[in-house]
Order: sequence, then structure tokens, then C-alpha cells
Amino acid sequence: MPESLEAPRPVDASDHPDDQSSRRSLLRGLGLGGAGALAVVLSACGDDDTTDTSDATTSASPEDLPNKAATKENAAIPGKGDLQIVNYALTLEYLEADFYAQVIASGVIKDRKIADLAKEFGEQEQEHVEALLKTAKSLGKPAGKPKTNFESVLGAGPDKILQTAATVENLGAAAYLGQAPRIKDEEILAAALSIHTVEARHAAALNQAAGLPLVGDGGLSGSLPDGAFATPLSMKQVLKRIQPFLA
Repeated sequence: MPESLEAPRPVDASDHPDDQSSRRSLLRGLGLGGAGALAVVLSACGDDDTTDTSDATTSASPEDLPNKAATKENAAIPGKGDLQIVNYALTLEYLEADFYAQVIASGVIKDRKIADLAKEFGEQEQEHVEALLKTAKSLGKPAGKPKTNFESVLGAGPDKILQTAATVENLGAAAYLGQAPRIKDEEILAAALSIHTVEARHAAALNQAAGLPLVGDGGLSGSLPDGAFATPLSMKQVLKRIQPFLA
């Protein structure tokens, strides 16, 4: 694993009391406590080739990438260790929240139930943004908000919007799972797991709304595309898949 992806030493609360306070605030907001046992469970999910992040991002330091936002040409995520993972999650949540906001503003979805679902999911993604942004600030410099481009999706109509929403949510769930074994701070791990389960539930609801099968044909299709155990995606794989949605 390259130096840019190595996690820092565990944080000592006496060294960084503000960081600890911010992370505990994040967990309280998500209704979570400690996560020691979770690290053992999740570590079994990420030691295979699907979670390789060897060339996912730049090797530049956080100081070289102040408030950098991912773009289509350069989807690098600033930071190292837990900060980089939080900024990566923040980038994905920015993308999701902006997508739902654009869907609602477009008025393309006429079905009231689907429109209400999009609004509710969008509000939850925005809450993820706010929690992750606060945590990123406590660790260092947060990633900037990326500029998105969903014009082709919105212009294609309701069916395409639903399919894209399902894909994005499935992608988010796989992204969190892919980073779980790399997270060193137990409280951040617990928060990431909490968000991961919400992303997966969003994906299942949207798969059903989009008429996708319960068991998909691999990839990100279907509510149970991988059988009994979900397949994680590496940072490189996820950043490649979100490029079409970046301006």
C-alpha cells in the first residue's frame, strides 16, 4: 500500500481533545456508541483484490490539496489515512445530496410517492454531508464540494432517474464497505457502518421502485447482487464509476 493511503497512528485524546469531541458528537448524532467489536467483523470483508486502492488517488499530502474537489479529469481525494477516507465519503455524499436536490428541482418525477422518497433520501444524504464535513474538519482539511453533471440523466426521464439513483446508492454502500478495513479510528468506523446500512436500505428501496430484480446479475444491479455477502468496491473503482456524474 503506498504511503498516501497509510493510516496515521491512533489518535491520543490528550493530544487532540477537539478531534475526539467532534467524532463523539458525530456518533451521538448517529445514535452510536463504541465500535471495538465491529472492527473484527468488518476486517473479514476487505482483504481481497476487490478492495485494492493502490492507485486510487494522488500521493500528495493534505497541505498540497487544500479543499480540493474531485473532478472528471482528476478524482484525487485529499488527505491520508482516516482523513482521506472521510473526505472520500464526503465527496460521495456531496454527489448524492446534489443529485436528489436536482431531481426534486427538475420536477421530472410526477409520482408523489417517488418524489417524497427522493426528498427524504436527499435530506438524509445532506445530514451525512454535514456529519462528515464536521469530522473532516476535526481531522484536517475537508475535500471541496465537487461540481456535478446530471443533465443527461434528468433529460432522459423518470425511469433513467430511478435507475441512476439505485446505481448511485448501491455504489455508496459498496464504497463504505470497501473502506471499512482501512479505518483506524473505532468511532469513525462505527459512523461509517451506520451510514453504510442507510445507503444499502436506500438502494434496496430504489431497486424495487425501478423494477430491478431482488437478485441482480452481478455488479450493482438488484437488492442482493452478491448473495449472502456484499462485495466491497475499492476507492479506484468507485471514483471511476462516478466520473460520468462530475462536471
